[in-house]
Amino acid sequence: MMTNLLRSEVVRLYKNLLHLGREYPKGGDYFRDRLRAAFAKNKCVQDPEQIKQLIARGEFVTRELEALYYLRKYRAMKKRYYED
Repeated sequence: MMTNLLRSEVVRLYKNLLHLGREYPKGGDYFRDRLRAAFAKNKCVQDPEQIKQLIARGEFVTRELEALYYLRKYRAMKKRYYED
């Protein structure tokens, strides 16, 4: 039961990161390859506590990506509407 919950969380995290990676500055393909490698590297992990730590790390990466995109959008808007 516990592994099914963790599995669904991992799949949700993967899909969310894959969606966020489409706008990555180095390109979506670059991000997807790195994401796939990171998940493949940890696919043999069986310990639930370690899986939870990896999920937390993935959620941190998600928040960092969102911050990167918001900052990029803010800079574009500022550049468009304000003169320095």
